Amino acid sequence: MTPARAGLVVAIALAAGLALRLVRLDVRPMHHDEANQAIKFGALLETGDYVYDAYDHHGPTLYYLTLPVAWLRGQATLAALDETTLRSLPAAFGAATILLLLALPAAIGRGTGAAAAVLMAVSPAMVFYSRMYIQESMFACFTLAFAIALGRAMTDGGIIGVGAEAPVRWPLLAGVAAGLAIATKETSVIVLPASLAACALAWWSLGSARPRSPLAGWHRRRSVLVAVASCAAVAALFYSSFLMHPGAILDPLRAAPTYLDRGINPADHVHPWHYYVGILGWSSSGGLRWTEALILGLAAVGCATAWGGSSPDRPKATFWQRYLTLNAALSLAIFSAIPYKTPWNLVPFYAMTIVAAGIGVTALARAAASRWTPVLVAAVVAVGSIHLSWQAYRASVVYAADPRNPYVYSQTVPDAVRMAARIRDLAALHPDRAGMLVMVVAGPHEQWPLPWYLRTMPHVGYWADAKAIPAPDAPVIVASSENTERLDAALGDRYVSEFFGVRPEVLLTLYVERGLWDRFLARQATLGGT
Repeated sequence: MTPARAGLVVAIALAAGLALRLVRLDVRPMHHDEANQAIKFGALLETGDYVYDAYDHHGPTLYYLTLPVAWLRGQATLAALDETTLRSLPAAFGAATILLLLALPAAIGRGTGAAAAVLMAVSPAMVFYSRMYIQESMFACFTLAFAIALGRAMTDGGIIGVGAEAPVRWPLLAGVAAGLAIATKETSVIVLPASLAACALAWWSLGSARPRSPLAGWHRRRSVLVAVASCAAVAALFYSSFLMHPGAILDPLRAAPTYLDRGINPADHVHPWHYYVGILGWSSSGGLRWTEALILGLAAVGCATAWGGSSPDRPKATFWQRYLTLNAALSLAIFSAIPYKTPWNLVPFYAMTIVAAGIGVTALARAAASRWTPVLVAAVVAVGSIHLSWQAYRASVVYAADPRNPYVYSQTVPDAVRMAARIRDLAALHPDRAGMLVMVVAGPHEQWPLPWYLRTMPHVGYWADAKAIPAPDAPVIVASSENTERLDAALGDRYVSEFFGVRPEVLLTLYVERGLWDRFLARQATLGGT
């Protein structure tokens, strides 16, 4: 494939990827993880201060890199924020991951990068999780950038300056990408070493056919120093809140035991080893069917091609094929072996799997001498990509909060949004308006995403147990099922109640002071509502 054709394919893929990632970003209710991080970002936006939590919330890059988006949209407070502002950042990084494929070397084949770009753009999983205000799409972008820069450092040197005296560009980029990945999510301790191991094993597998690496002797030592120093500097800047909290530089080390224990001995989110492959391969529920088997099949072809034999006359291409496919396989194996699993954890290793699928496309196109073979392969990939695009739109827009969607996980249901709207409508009829007192009596995990949806109301209080409130007295009270018996006894007939779902199998009770409820009903009758 010529550079012009490859560039055109990537441009079309980027346009399609952006369209799928940006359309109707507010259509899905905020997941409780999104809401939690939105509140944390709101504090940074309003105060300019951020402190890393070594026990939750992951790294700081998500919050700091959201700041320019909020400023550009003229939003300076938590109350002014909206879903589009927050979710457009991960959507942009999802698109940037497509562009990264242009950095793959020509040795691996321009068709490989172009095919991978198309599949990356339309993969339902990659699209869906690029539309959530979580770290995953950023993390995938940084880890893929690290993998590519590491491979380029091994084979190209990335020379800056004159001659072969300064092979530091790719090591520098690898270090920066690694630092950003570390500052994004703690699972970088899995993905980054997997890339290093895959690179070393792929290089070793070439035997006597290994090309001469530009990283030898002093150049190797200097390149390692540059990579490590740039990685440490970037990670330290983010974790220390750009030196506002120097002591926080060591917090990632303090967080390690927590996340290790959570992964090995999880209290929840335990799934079998084949969980990720099952989500991607085939899902059928309630008449809806989903599959990304095309990508998995092409990735399998890519792996078979890479390790089925070597090309003595093309050792560089062989290295890249083996390196990228082994990287995907190692990451998948490690994540599958860990008992703790959430579906968005598949994003970083799936990005590498899609690159392996691009290798598979190129291998199939070269499999026969017929000049029609590449045309047939391109047609199959095009039709498959249209099917993937259709699935991506259905998953991200049409069935974005539907439990039959395999990418949906513990998702906030639309009923929770209606409850928040009900509370705001009630506040409009109260003398204090948005300043009306609201009491939320529920466990920490059942309170979310209410803090996000009630962010314009400054007097919302949160309690985990009704026992902590001897005499509950607020115009509106929200309670979890564990607290309703005590509240029913305390409130008597002074309140009326409604029931709203928050997530599947999570129900909250909304208590409304009877006088306020009567005013609400009268208002609804005037408007012709119910």
